[in-house]
Amino acid sequence: MVAYSFKAQFAEPIVNGEKCQTVRGARKRHAREGEAIQLYTAMRTKHCRKLIAPDPICVDVRPIKIGIGSRDPRIITGMEIDGVELDDVEIEAFAVADGFGSELVKGFARRRMGEFWVQNYEWNKFIGVVIRWRPSR
Repeated sequence: MVAYSFKAQFAEPIVNGEKCQTVRGARKRHAREGEAIQLYTAMRTKHCRKLIAPDPICVDVRPIKIGIGSRDPRIITGMEIDGVELDDVEIEAFAVADGFGSELVKGFARRRMGEFWVQNYEWNKFIGVVIRWRPSR
């Protein structure tokens, strides 16, 4: 079984079933399709909390590439999942599904996702995986 920790801002969307995916970099082993996964916030701290019980089931793991703009480093300029390039509408929908905002304001979620990545990670092109799960409810 694989466990993932999330920043506090993602706890409520995960619990509510609004966020059913995560983007992760390289590690020894990621979840596999059909496997139960454990989702936490503040893992390895005294504030650690399991977000969903029973454990959700991983339904998909695919390679992902994300690029940010050179003119505005807070904007996601490109995204590719499993070798397929996403268009602007698909990138925005991905950002919404990843917990970065609602579909009400065009471009808002995409920008928030870019700002999050720039604030938390030093990169201009990310290569990793997107892991999706089925809500346990």
